Amino acid sequence: MISPDSDLSPHRPVMLDEVISFIKPGKGDIIVDATIGAGGHSSEILKRIGPEGLLIGIDKDEEILKIANKYLSRISDSYKLYQADNVELDYILNKLKIKKVNGILLDLGVSSLQLDSFDRGFSFSKEGPLDMRMDRTQGMTAEDLLKRLSEKDMADVFWRYGEERRSRRVARAIVQERKRGVDIKTTTQLAKIVERALYVPGKYQKKRKIHPATRVFQAIRIVVNEELKSLEGFLGDICEFLANGSRIVVISFHSLEDRLVKSAFREGQNRSRLAILTKKPLVPLDSEIRENVRSRSAKLRAAERT
Repeated sequence: MISPDSDLSPHRPVMLDEVISFIKPGKGDIIVDATIGAGGHSSEILKRIGPEGLLIGIDKDEEILKIANKYLSRISDSYKLYQADNVELDYILNKLKIKKVNGILLDLGVSSLQLDSFDRGFSFSKEGPLDMRMDRTQGMTAEDLLKRLSEKDMADVFWRYGEERRSRRVARAIVQERKRGVDIKTTTQLAKIVERALYVPGKYQKKRKIHPATRVFQAIRIVVNEELKSLEGFLGDICEFLANGSRIVVISFHSLEDRLVKSAFREGQNRSRLAILTKKPLVPLDSEIRENVRSRSAKLRAAERT
């Protein structure tokens, strides 16, 4: 569990300088952080918009919102936090009687605090329940998903959302465990099954840069939280919320997310509603990756409302 009373301070968020440079938050601006997490990016944004501005923070995770509130409150009270899916932004803005905002940030993926909280089930590095829900008050868990899916559907999930080339082998191994009466309840239990299914002796094992279960865990998490569905819906509405000249910045962590962002920005540009500011996605500097290895897969894209 992520405790709001811990002494943790917000980690330095991914590509902070680049985010601030593109969004350009200024005094009195209304900025939306649609995946606020622990408030790392928003802490800096809040300092720049001042008491005249408003930061709107959205996240599905109630526990991490408490962390964000703890740190943002030390800076200013010019913010409002909402436990919601970011596709509910229109409802939130209507509630606040706000028609347009001056910037939107979307930092996708799982935060370090969530990964390091083993009872959440996002990481296979230590034992934890197979949960993986961002919002633990609703929806099915990863354990539920693995119980319900047929072998074919499971393989499709691992291939489509994890881009796991040997998805059928993994699905077959999981179903075989089910047939043996084994309940797959923990992260390490699942990781070991995947590892055994994908084991190939020899050079291939030495060349592998990531844990064999990485893509499978990614796929399950995406489905459990309907991440791509939410992202697609959010991106489809962004032009309605942005004031002319304001900007949207999206940081993605895998190719499925990045393709959706790239496509949405191109569609906005083709309709003369967005100007793309990043011809190619920006990636973290080597110095940042050395300090935070989890940033290595980050890609940043930015666009301006025209």
